[in-house]
Amino acid sequence: MSLKNELIFGVTYIAVAKYSGILVQLLVTSILARLLVPEDFGIVAIATVIIAFFNILSDIGIGPAIVQNKKLSKIDLDNIFSFTVYTGLIMSATFFCLSYVIANYYNNEKLVPVCQLLAIPIVFHCASIVPLNIYYREKKFKFISQTALIVQTVSGVLSIGAALGGMGLYALIVSQIASSVLQFLIYYLSNRLRMNFLPRFFSFKKIMKFSIYQFFFNFINYFSRNLDKLLIGRYVGMTSLGYYEKSYRLMMMPLQNITFVIGPVMQPVFSVFQNDYNTLAKKYFKLLSFLAYVAFPLTVVIYFLADELILLFYGPQWIEAIPVFKILSFSIGIQIIVSTTGSIYQSANATKGLFVSGCWGAFFMVSSFIITLIFWGTTESVAWGYFIAMLANAIQCFYLLMRTLRQNSMSILKLFLRPLVISLFMLVVLYISFDIVHFDNLVLLFIVKLLLSLLVYLIAVQIMGEYKISMLVKILRNKYLHS
Repeated sequence: MSLKNELIFGVTYIAVAKYSGILVQLLVTSILARLLVPEDFGIVAIATVIIAFFNILSDIGIGPAIVQNKKLSKIDLDNIFSFTVYTGLIMSATFFCLSYVIANYYNNEKLVPVCQLLAIPIVFHCASIVPLNIYYREKKFKFISQTALIVQTVSGVLSIGAALGGMGLYALIVSQIASSVLQFLIYYLSNRLRMNFLPRFFSFKKIMKFSIYQFFFNFINYFSRNLDKLLIGRYVGMTSLGYYEKSYRLMMMPLQNITFVIGPVMQPVFSVFQNDYNTLAKKYFKLLSFLAYVAFPLTVVIYFLADELILLFYGPQWIEAIPVFKILSFSIGIQIIVSTTGSIYQSANATKGLFVSGCWGAFFMVSSFIITLIFWGTTESVAWGYFIAMLANAIQCFYLLMRTLRQNSMSILKLFLRPLVISLFMLVVLYISFDIVHFDNLVLLFIVKLLLSLLVYLIAVQIMGEYKISMLVKILRNKYLHS
């Protein structure tokens, strides 16, 4: 199968599952947002953020290393699997014991049972690392996508049932435990890896050079992605964190359902060019150009639909989340583009470069969170700091990536020029148009705004873009006439 077909094949299967999953996710989130209060989401958000840190410590960059290294034997995989199980058990026990410290730090006793229960998914997450990434290495995207959809649906249904049963914030915990256990069972039973009582270290040495820098990157990237929530929960309050968390999750949804669809496929497919940087860069530029035509205009559309998105999906009780969501939406296009760089560093076998880039990104993000909380102390100020830091991070990230691939840095600017002009055109037209569009029905207003945004986008692409609508119509017409 050709590179293009492998990429399309993998993205298609993952996209079908993701976009089916997004409907499930929106439905579940919409129901839970009406059954639970913002404080519940804030409390679970703190525990979840800390869990992510323990998962990173347990992973040690093993997942991408398994995908990259094509020479690992069955014995090697068994040894590495056994290592992840042991580290998962240790991290889970540590997190359980730290529950009292965490609750005391945030002055919230509810965090004790929440953290202790959420220690369970840590074990199963770690135990799933090897069997999951074996499937990625073998490019079995269909099985991965089907599993993800099943897990998401089952855990979502259980979470709603728990909320309707009056379990409160524990309904959010039920979902995380169920998804981690179910995912592990499916991947482990289909792979049948062997658990070794004393795993041999020689297997881990085979991936250490790659995985260690991947781990360092994951470690610092954790703080750049999560420190805002940790600080808001401590210094602003759990209710404010609940509003911020919901805005953040909604902002991340386009990222998760665009580049998180492409990302898992990129490394397995592009890693064949790890010794040919020119070809790797050429293939990457084509993908990046296409994404830019989606990412930057999408930022504009989501900004103008912010009110309707919050009110429709979460309900009027979440209206205080709208200002933060509008600010965070400015960073959507930037994050979609930047999030692809990690897979290219991995494909180029340059995780050291990924680590260095991650250090700069963490510096910008952490500095912005600390400065905005010290001087302003609001979630809106943190959101503005997040956007500015993301912009600075994008500049350094692409600059270092181009140096790694030995390409001219100005080539990136040329790729982004037309999509940015299209986005500016949309910003002006939609600002004028939406100022005169008013409907009492929220659903109708959302549909009208969405259709108008799509129309303006198509017109702009036709005028400025290289993806001409007329050419697409001509191709489809010729195909139809010759069929």
